[in-house]
Amino acid sequence: MKSPPTIAGLRTVHAAAITPRGKSGDLNFGALFELIDYLSAARMGGIALFTRWGEYPALSVEERARVTYLAVKRSRVPVLAGVGSATFDHSLELAREARSAGVSAILLPPPHFYLCDEDDVCEFFTQFAVQLGSAPPIVITGSLTPETACRLLESGRFGGIVEDGGDSAVDHLRAAAIDSAVLAGDDRALVPARRAGLGVLSAAACAAPELTMALDAAIATGNGEAIARLEGQRQELLHWLDRFPSPVGVKTAVAARGIQTGPLPVPLSAAKQQCLSQFREWFQAWLPASRKLASHA
Repeated sequence: MKSPPTIAGLRTVHAAAITPRGKSGDLNFGALFELIDYLSAARMGGIALFTRWGEYPALSVEERARVTYLAVKRSRVPVLAGVGSATFDHSLELAREARSAGVSAILLPPPHFYLCDEDDVCEFFTQFAVQLGSAPPIVITGSLTPETACRLLESGRFGGIVEDGGDSAVDHLRAAAIDSAVLAGDDRALVPARRAGLGVLSAAACAAPELTMALDAAIATGNGEAIARLEGQRQELLHWLDRFPSPVGVKTAVAARGIQTGPLPVPLSAAKQQCLSQFREWFQAWLPASRKLASHA
């Protein structure tokens, strides 16, 4: 039974999921169900759809609404849905569809492509919150100045914010968040963020959910020795993932686990293709050891 949407439920580790696609770019629903099942089995705190690792600009509003509905129905953990698009009306339509599907939160970036000043961005978020209403919680994403982010959080209309700007930015937002949740969007900030009781949006967790949740459990119990071992293992994965544009590394890792992910979203140079082949080989050798370490943590 999934928990009802709450702001407290955002303060956990959410796997930023890829979107499995077929050879011609069509949605692969069978692979989507496999992905949801294995992330649920790892007891992720949540699954985040249509973040920047989910290739959502390639999908229509109707496709994204269907994926959201099916994912919520299939998942045994809370589902968050990104509603980013090029226009206000499409984002609002996606959010309403996600609400009807029963998501735990909406992930809302500013509109794409348009160069807006801070007042316009603030108005976009404010009008969106007014028209959608208070449920489910709206989580702000995207690059905002600290002043604009704090202004929006202090309005009381938003459930949280994803922050990629490092420890100082996170600390600044925590002071303004009041009853909102601050989620770290940088995988490298997972340990300090979880120690501080913050949520995390993690792409690496989509590739290695067992390791991620074993690390989260060690942080919760203060097991320093286990934290060091598990985080050392996870940093090896992050080192590889940083070499590729998102979501190339994560898709390759998920495919190596036996889930069909579809073609890469962008072509790679010959050198990068060779590096990707090396990563695939490395990951297949790394995964069993990572699982074993997680199971004994």
